[in-house]
Amino acid sequence: MNHMRSRMLRFWTPVLAVSLLALGTLRADLKLALAESNLEKRSKLALDNAASAFKALREAYQKGNNEQVEAYAAEIRESVDLAYTSLEQTGKNPRRSPKWFKQAEIDTRALLRKLEGFQQDMNFVDRPLLDSVRARVQEVHDELLTGLLEGKNK
Repeated sequence: MNHMRSRMLRFWTPVLAVSLLALGTLRADLKLALAESNLEKRSKLALDNAASAFKALREAYQKGNNEQVEAYAAEIRESVDLAYTSLEQTGKNPRRSPKWFKQAEIDTRALLRKLEGFQQDMNFVDRPLLDSVRARVQEVHDELLTGLLEGKNK
């Protein structure tokens, strides 16, 4: 009996440690993005963090932890907002310097498609958890696309 308990502890201790590190990593990645002085790279890091938060959100939902789902949804929203404001703060015209703006547009479109698909897979009662996040990602995507197509107003 004692031998079995020690085997279980040896197995579950690293699993638990990795899980806790993964939770802390998402918040740390957003802090890493905030620490980046290059605004365009900051935008990319923030969108990468949003993609990671989406994966964690999906896992949390599959485990039935709606509180974590809400936290990860907020993380996605913060990351997308950081990416957009960082690109806006560059002061560049998206039509003349499209590299980072186009990458952000592609990333937000992919995130939006994942959110929409996942929301359809969710239980009908739980779907409103992602409504505000999906709406904000859609707004940011539309703004980025408009900037790329029309440029900045002077």
